[in-house]
Amino acid sequence: MEKERGLLHLYCGDGKGKTTTAVGLSIRFAGAGKRVLLYQFMKNNTSSERNILEQIPLITCEKGKDQVKFSFQMTEEEKKQELKENNKKLIEMFQKAKEQEYDLLFLDETLYTIDAGLLSEELLIEELKKKPTKLEVVLTGRNPSEQLIQLADYVSEIKKVKHPFEQGISSRKGVEY
Repeated sequence: MEKERGLLHLYCGDGKGKTTTAVGLSIRFAGAGKRVLLYQFMKNNTSSERNILEQIPLITCEKGKDQVKFSFQMTEEEKKQELKENNKKLIEMFQKAKEQEYDLLFLDETLYTIDAGLLSEELLIEELKKKPTKLEVVLTGRNPSEQLIQLADYVSEIKKVKHPFEQGISSRKGVEY
């Protein structure tokens, strides 16, 4: 039955709200009695959404790195190491989702991580093609490739029209992180 097939969602663009949208879907899944596995690339374990998501019994937040640099701050050697570690984590997350029969795999900032050259898109596509049929997958970030757009079932672009950063207002806890 077509309703049983897990679909691929991309929440992308330069606007604020990609992670927030995916968090909302994760909560909706848990509210429907479905299990969610979340991993955040390029973020440490202190984002505010984790504080509440970790309290929801059907949502598992996989621990990431405690210290994370922006890609532009990394040396070439650090970038190579990050690529290797991220590829390993990607495989691990798909495997865990399969073995523990999660309903939704939410991989935050995957598209940004690929765009920064710190995650293999080919590996992601390979994992998507062999995922369990019922597994729903959500990817967030900027600049998805045409290949990922074609592979996806949902593509929502969140476009920045205006942002307080342009007025010199920096990120605020509870809003941007």
